[in-house]
Amino acid sequence: MDLSMFALTGKVAIVTGAGRGIGQAIALGFAQAGADVVVAARTVADIEDTAAKIKVEGRKALAVPTDVRNVDQVTNMLHKTLDLFSRVDILVNNVGGTFYAQVLDMSAHAWEAIIKENLSSTFICSKIIGEVMVKQKTGNIINISSVAGLAPYPGAAHYAAAKAGIVSLTKSLAVEWAPYNIRVNAIAPGFLETPGTDRFYQEHPKARQDRLKRIPLGRLGKPADIVGVAIYLASDASAYVTGETIVVNGGLTTTVFD
Repeated sequence: MDLSMFALTGKVAIVTGAGRGIGQAIALGFAQAGADVVVAARTVADIEDTAAKIKVEGRKALAVPTDVRNVDQVTNMLHKTLDLFSRVDILVNNVGGTFYAQVLDMSAHAWEAIIKENLSSTFICSKIIGEVMVKQKTGNIINISSVAGLAPYPGAAHYAAAKAGIVSLTKSLAVEWAPYNIRVNAIAPGFLETPGTDRFYQEHPKARQDRLKRIPLGRLGKPADIVGVAIYLASDASAYVTGETIVVNGGLTTTVFD
């Protein structure tokens, strides 16, 4: 088997939400696989830290503070990427987040905010960067969904709807852009331990234990558990894969998910 098919040597990747957690792990993994990486997020110190770590790996890095809900800021991120690298080969739409609320306690504004942060941001980045990929007649987009988008997720219906929308958007983009040699796939992580979820588990230790009981592998996931799948989807190893969502959840969705 030719393992060079997993290499990203010479590729230019943009990773959003790359300041911490899954985004940072994917950005560093891409660099280790040979890619130069543009890292984007709203917190400048976080993406500068990620960029510094990428440079330690011997790859080029560009940190661009970006609110991916904002068309002008995403356009600026793209222009800075093209100014430095002249192309974009890979886009990872990783930005997302939520808060917990029952539907009857949820305002329309709260609903719209979570849809915008998760689903609309994925659309905006895909459209703006996809235009360049269409002109290049090559590209690769990886969207980060969630198991919450694959099954009922009471207490966060807005987040579940957004993540389900990402799965559907992934399929539609894969079909629309296949003629341009652009592949579009998604990853649906399960329950992970990240800086964001660490705070939640500290405040709700019972929730952590309840989730652990439902995971056949017996542990919460880590950002590092997502990296191998991301490299696979970004590389030639997955050259005949598009429109798919790969679930990474320790077996969670083989059990009853509520």
